Amino acid sequence: MRHSLFAGLLLACVPLTAAASCVEGAVFDDANGNGVRDPGEQPLPGIRVSDGEHIAVTGRDGRYRLPDSAQPVVFVIKPAGRGAAVRADGLPDIWRPRAGEVAGTQCRPFALVPQADAADSFQALVMADSQTSSTLDVDYFERDIVAPLRGRHQARLGMTLGDISNDDPALYPLLVKAVTSLGVPWLHVPGNHDMDLGARSDADALDSFHRQLGPDTYAWEEPSMVFIGLDDVIARPGQKPAYVGGLREDQFAFLERYLPTLPRDRLVVLGLHIPLFDRGFRAEDRARLFALLEKLPHPLVLSGHTHNQSQVFWSAAQGWKGARPLHEYNVGAACGAFWSGVKDAHGIPDTTMSDGTPNGYGLLNVQPQGRYSVEYRVARAPEDMQIALHAPRVLRHGAYPAWGGYANVFMGHDGLPVEFRVDGGDWQPMKRVEQPDPRLLAENVADDQADLLRGYDRSPEATPSSHLWRAALPTRLEVGEHTVEVRTTLNGREYRSRTTYRLQDAQP
Repeated sequence: MRHSLFAGLLLACVPLTAAASCVEGAVFDDANGNGVRDPGEQPLPGIRVSDGEHIAVTGRDGRYRLPDSAQPVVFVIKPAGRGAAVRADGLPDIWRPRAGEVAGTQCRPFALVPQADAADSFQALVMADSQTSSTLDVDYFERDIVAPLRGRHQARLGMTLGDISNDDPALYPLLVKAVTSLGVPWLHVPGNHDMDLGARSDADALDSFHRQLGPDTYAWEEPSMVFIGLDDVIARPGQKPAYVGGLREDQFAFLERYLPTLPRDRLVVLGLHIPLFDRGFRAEDRARLFALLEKLPHPLVLSGHTHNQSQVFWSAAQGWKGARPLHEYNVGAACGAFWSGVKDAHGIPDTTMSDGTPNGYGLLNVQPQGRYSVEYRVARAPEDMQIALHAPRVLRHGAYPAWGGYANVFMGHDGLPVEFRVDGGDWQPMKRVEQPDPRLLAENVADDQADLLRGYDRSPEATPSSHLWRAALPTRLEVGEHTVEVRTTLNGREYRSRTTYRLQDAQP
């Protein structure tokens, strides 16, 4: 007891103010949650602090020291069972500039808050590509995505997977205010549109991001999950392409040091911007990352960037050698197709993405022992809106059945059973096809034929969707209207959608 008291007194005195640089510092138990070390608040031993390359562990006195390096940011790895203090802007106070926040001043100690209700099971909000170019876009994001969630979600954590703004860091405070209003700690991963314009190298490309949003490599631990945020955008100023996907040597060093220390029963989630399947992602980096993740029992990858939505299950044929396929969920963009398309009655653009997915956000549901599920929520839509149908309005009675009905299952993937029936008949399988969604093709045609712009920007050109199913519509039923139903099961829950078409007699 006397030793603990003595250590606390030491921490309260000179050592906390000895260094301006955050290469060394301290972590303490913020008992009252105010983010300031008050008298009587004790040091926290055994807490990991990193610069995104090296990892130090606090001693009995709560202090750490990192090796000298060129890393610009120092962060505390929030341990399971504790929360992080909150910055004035609402973000978790988990990072410091390596040189200190104000030149010549002390490095503020990291405050960790007691968390009595740290549940094993929890939900996280996952957003990709809010990608706002103006305050008007921020307003769209606020009204379309954030406001409907406020006070109506069960999440305990939130994250944005890059392209927070569209090359405009001045919008970060507005976006931070929006997401932190949801009342959960919010983490950010940088994207290619979060790089500073005019940066001279990859090393200084994220200066604005570091100042306002945090480190570009970090870890956040929960009782049943570890979230690792990684900048996987390699800037190449003055070259073509201007960036590629990949990881730096310091990031591999961090992963090599950190991953082996994790409990085997935790889900390990990597948050990236550029997906691993992107053709611009360096193959050698992907293989090297696979070699690290293959040693984990429960890895999961979340990515953004594409402004489409897909689920990829990496296998041996693609270089993955883990015990089970590696699941990568490429999350649909919050901004959809860059806030484009016809505006609705509320003045918000349609912004359907090129694969036919409406804009929205993801949910990550975590259970003990590495179990999880992922879901998608369409912006301002009921949670059971998981299938969009398209069918012709009218067909000729008795015509050759060459015309199909299409089901866009937003969380669909290869191997998912999708069925349809007409007028309550027997359920029959639909065929997965990789082609453009006809609903978006119709928008493209309407844009082409319009004399005036239908939206500020037209809807995106429809591209082949990875989650589209087709079935030929029968034409030898009775003349009149017929009901088409489609069903599938996602995460153990059945979802249905329905539409109609009409058969009409016609003569040559």
